[in-house]
Amino acid sequence: MDAHSRGRADEIDPADQWVLNPQTGNYELRLDRSAGQSRQAPSHPREDARGATAPGPGGRGGPEPRGGGGQAPETAPPVPGQRRRRPAETVGQPPASRRKRRPEKARKPKKKVLIWTGGTMAFVLVGGAAGAYALYDHFNGNLKTIEVPGAGSGGFRKDQAFNILVIGTDKRTGEGNAGYGDKNSPGHADTTILFHVSKDRTNATAMSIPRDLVTTIPECQSKMPDGTVKTIPGQAKTRFNVSLGQSDRDPGCTMRTVKELTGLTVDHFMMADFNAVKEMTTAVGGVKVCLAKPVKDKDSKLDLPAGESTVQGEQALAFVRTRHSFGNESDLDRIKVQQQFLSSMIRQMKSDDTLTSPTKMLGLAEAATNALTVDTGIGSIKKLTSLAEELAKIDTKNITFLTMPVIDNPDEPKPITVVPDPVKAPQLFSMMLSDTSLTEVKKKQQDAKNAQAQAQADLLKGARSTARDVRVDVYNGSGIRGAAQSTINWLQNEHGVTRSTNKSNAPEKAAATTLTYAPNQADQARKLADLMGLPATALKPGTQDAGEREPMTLVLGADFKGAGVPLTGPAKAPEGAQTADKQVCAK
Repeated sequence: MDAHSRGRADEIDPADQWVLNPQTGNYELRLDRSAGQSRQAPSHPREDARGATAPGPGGRGGPEPRGGGGQAPETAPPVPGQRRRRPAETVGQPPASRRKRRPEKARKPKKKVLIWTGGTMAFVLVGGAAGAYALYDHFNGNLKTIEVPGAGSGGFRKDQAFNILVIGTDKRTGEGNAGYGDKNSPGHADTTILFHVSKDRTNATAMSIPRDLVTTIPECQSKMPDGTVKTIPGQAKTRFNVSLGQSDRDPGCTMRTVKELTGLTVDHFMMADFNAVKEMTTAVGGVKVCLAKPVKDKDSKLDLPAGESTVQGEQALAFVRTRHSFGNESDLDRIKVQQQFLSSMIRQMKSDDTLTSPTKMLGLAEAATNALTVDTGIGSIKKLTSLAEELAKIDTKNITFLTMPVIDNPDEPKPITVVPDPVKAPQLFSMMLSDTSLTEVKKKQQDAKNAQAQAQADLLKGARSTARDVRVDVYNGSGIRGAAQSTINWLQNEHGVTRSTNKSNAPEKAAATTLTYAPNQADQARKLADLMGLPATALKPGTQDAGEREPMTLVLGADFKGAGVPLTGPAKAPEGAQTADKQVCAK
């Protein structure tokens, strides 16, 4: 609406009289807030899109005779309302509509008019959080919610780090999905990603959890369709994917399982089915993928040449489901392909091609909200928009995708399942729990920290003992569960410090990590400092020599970032991690 040539009608901002018709993808003129949208976009801004009322004196519309169609006489073009003559307008002055004036701020839209909102799945939120005009009530009605009794944190906070569990279920719901087999199954946690967002919103870590991981599913409660709450017994040494769907377990059970496994509290969950991939990739016009070799998979029906291709719909679903055409045909290699796909999808959603297209953004929001199930804590467009605003702050180059470190299940002669790596998995969990950036976006200057270390530099000068001669008792004063044991595992398994002992929790929490040693243990202290990356400020020499078999004392403090993570510098991303800003070809 041209505010300069039309002015206002009944104190309604002309900009508010144009709304987006979700059926056509076009903007249409609506002359009052109570009138419905037309099904056909006007061919010219001066046409009355309602065809129901005609402007009366002063710009207020009144009933028209049927058949009139709201048309004004041919000598005068139809207008949405006569412009009120302003008192300042006099003969010889240009009309107010032609005078230059500052544009007035549009009134805040109400629920049933347009809002600025983001996508609604974790990767949709990251990719589409720049916003899309959407009808609040329509998209709000699309969302499906599940109450998760006792799970979650009560909600994310804008000034704190938070965790979202993204679950892809293999339940065969949705049009055209019954043919994939197992159509009557309640589904499993087929694809699970723990999405950790840093406190300062500079970075995020997306950790995939293998569905064939053997773990413990704790006792949990699920809310039944009749409103009752069912308590489901815990289950030890079982596959992670049965934490959802099986035995009436809902996403709240998966959230509890992840907390039991990692120590990280999951604030919210988002769950999607097969249709999410098909409809959302179609909405954005396809997602670019890259293959190192041509693939023709009879099981998933994926048929693509080597090099770059654009996939959407059924072909996109086939790409993320294929496991026999990549790597060693394991679920771990399929996870890598899924991470590459999600990285590409995020880039596509954040591209100008998508963000500047109202049709694509509307289709994306429609597809995402239709395919999405969330917990009641974020079960509205308003709450998801608030979440989207936080996620939109993260640059794709600082979103790291990686898989939870695992090893073959030692209880199986021919392993087909995996278990957490006893050293690397706790290390990664500790890094996420302490909000450590895997992309080194939070590079801290060490000058201030090492000012005192300069004066103590001589402590690190001198001979080193061998790792096997290092004797040390490890106390956990970091506040991170399992920190002492993960450090012991790392020291013994990775470096052969076999004379290290877990002394459990320190008497109180420690602000910084310290290594206390006797003068005749200096060579052991230097060796341990080398291995752990301890700064000189962490070394606390005593005044009396220790006995031959007396150990040093290591107290892990609040600066502890994980076993094997140096205290002298930022953490490195684990091997196999990939960032969302780069195209990687599936092998």
